[in-house]
Amino acid sequence: MKKVLLGAFLAFSLLTLSSTTYAAGAKIQLKVDGVAITSEVKPESKNNRIMVPLRLISENLGAIVEWSKSEVILVKGDMKVVLKLNSAVAEKNGEKMQLDVKPYLKNNSVFVPLRFITEAFDCNVSYSNNVVTVDTEPLVIDGIRVQALQQEYHMIMGGIISQFSGNTYNEAVYNIFMKNKGDKVEAPASYSWNYNLDTPGAYYKNAQYDFLDQKGDSIVRFDVYTLTQGVPSELLSGYPKTLVHDALQDEWYLFSDAALKSINQLMDNAVKNGFQKIISNTVA
Repeated sequence: MKKVLLGAFLAFSLLTLSSTTYAAGAKIQLKVDGVAITSEVKPESKNNRIMVPLRLISENLGAIVEWSKSEVILVKGDMKVVLKLNSAVAEKNGEKMQLDVKPYLKNNSVFVPLRFITEAFDCNVSYSNNVVTVDTEPLVIDGIRVQALQQEYHMIMGGIISQFSGNTYNEAVYNIFMKNKGDKVEAPASYSWNYNLDTPGAYYKNAQYDFLDQKGDSIVRFDVYTLTQGVPSELLSGYPKTLVHDALQDEWYLFSDAALKSINQLMDNAVKNGFQKIISNTVA
C-alpha cells in the first residue's frame, strides 16, 4: 500500500512539475552568456516548449538568417539549419530532424523552438523560474580563452572604452578581421587618433579592438584606420580607404569598408542586446 501511495505521489509531483516548468502565459526571460536580453517580442511557451523570436536568437548566437520562400535558413560557420514555417521537419547539414513544435508566424515575427536551435549550434540551455539561460562556446585564440572584447574609439571631444562579453559577437568580429585582411602593406607615413587634414595619405584611427584574456591581458589587437578626406580628392589617388593594423605583430594590411560596416553592425547589435559594459566615457 505504501509503495502504491509513494508511486502516486511521485507521479503527481512529476505531472505538477512538467505543467509549471513551461507555464503557458508566463513571462519568459532569455539570458545569453549571463546577459539578460531585452526585446519587444518575448519568448513564449507552446506545447510545453520554449519558442523564441528568430531574429532575437539568431543575432545572439551569431547566425546569419536567409529566406527562401517559406524556408528559414540559419548559417553559422559550417553549420546550416533549415526550418519551414508550420512544418515539424527540419534539416541540420542535410540531415532531416523532427521538431516537437512547428515554427510559426505571430505578430510579424517567426518563432522557432529554442532547444533545437541551441543544440544545433552546440550551445547549452537550461530553464529555471521562467528564465531561459543559453551558454555559448567561448572564443579561443592560440589556445587562450577570450574573456572580453574591448573596443575603444575617440571623437573630437573625448572617447569611449567598452568591453563586450558575448562569445558569439566576439567570435564574429574576430572572424571578420581574420577573413578580410588583405595584402600586407607598409605602414602609412602619418596615422594617429587625431585627424590630420593637411597631409595627403594621413590615416585616422577609427577604432581599436582588443581581445582580452581572463587576466585582462591582450591576446590580439586590431586597429582600424580610415583615410582622412581633408585634402583635394586628386591628392588621395592610390591611397587605400581602409587599413587594419595588427598591433601586437606590428603588421599592416588592406581592409575593406564592407568588413568595417559589418563590424559596426555587430557592435550595434551587441549594445542593443545588453552586452556592452562601458569602462570609460570622456565624451563631453
